[in-house]
Amino acid sequence: MNPPIPDLGNLGNLDDLGELPSGLGEDMQEAELNKAIEELRGVLRDEEPAETPSVASASGAANTAIIMNIPVDVQIVLGSAEMSVSELMALQKGSTVALNRRIGEPVDVVVNGRRIACGEITVLENDPSRFGIKLTQIIDAAKPG
Repeated sequence: MNPPIPDLGNLGNLDDLGELPSGLGEDMQEAELNKAIEELRGVLRDEEPAETPSVASASGAANTAIIMNIPVDVQIVLGSAEMSVSELMALQKGSTVALNRRIGEPVDVVVNGRRIACGEITVLENDPSRFGIKLTQIIDAAKPG
């Protein structure tokens, strides 16, 4: 005897479920990432981030706290190179790989696989043994297409 099949017609609005299992909330994660990028832009421009009336509520402050704790993968891309498998296999310690950018050209700042800014490499004033990135351009968060 098979167990009864539940009636799924009365589930209501799935947006009210809170955290979804991984894979199901990708659109929500992307929306949260876009919002975080916009807030970052406001900070970088020394402006208050624009808020919509629905976000200006107390629940909006809670959502901001949640967003600010989302871990992101930040990469600084100095350049790239294309090579054949045989060239790749010939690499050894001491080999030099020529990148597609020249010294002084801007580098890309990539967050979770999406280019969000460009910058220039700079030496840290408080620690000359380390370098960082000075942001020179923030890329629009709008999706292409």
